[in-house]
Amino acid sequence: MPTVVVATGNPDKLKEMQTHLAGLGWTLKLKPPELEVEETGETFLANARLKASQVAIATGHWAIADDSGLAVEALNGSPGVYSARYGKSDEERIKRVLTELGNTPSRQAQFVCAITLARPDGAIALETEGICRGEILRAPRGTGGFGYDPIFYAPEQGKTFAEMTPLQKQRYSHRGLAFQQLTPEFRSLALE
Repeated sequence: MPTVVVATGNPDKLKEMQTHLAGLGWTLKLKPPELEVEETGETFLANARLKASQVAIATGHWAIADDSGLAVEALNGSPGVYSARYGKSDEERIKRVLTELGNTPSRQAQFVCAITLARPDGAIALETEGICRGEILRAPRGTGGFGYDPIFYAPEQGKTFAEMTPLQKQRYSHRGLAFQQLTPEFRSLALE
């Protein structure tokens, strides 16, 4: 079974990736905690490339990375690539977005997820971007998920990501959409 290093220290992301990649015969493991990759890219895709490539080179294994976040139209795309650094905790990040939006009637937003798979030498083998459009609620709803899930409302499903079951989120989220795009290509790869 080939080992693929997930270029994150976030166990929630590892768990989601394990669900999306089940059936491929890959053993997924978190990157070593001491291996830090500075996210200097200006786009989600640039950051995913950096993480996958550097983790692959450092570990000598295939590496998969995602960079994802929330882009709010009325905030000129913020928090964007700074989504994870928009506060010290999920609660702080949510509060900051809600405070910055205030009573703005235009609450359109999108979750974006860029996924990149790098070969052990750091060369990028596959990449894609999944986008889920929605809107920001005025107060959190739901207890599932993580990050901005409680304030991101997906109109087509009539729920926030935090109100969805894990299976629903897997199907409709930005990460789910990105994995759906890549799964056929993953199956055709022969990982050593």
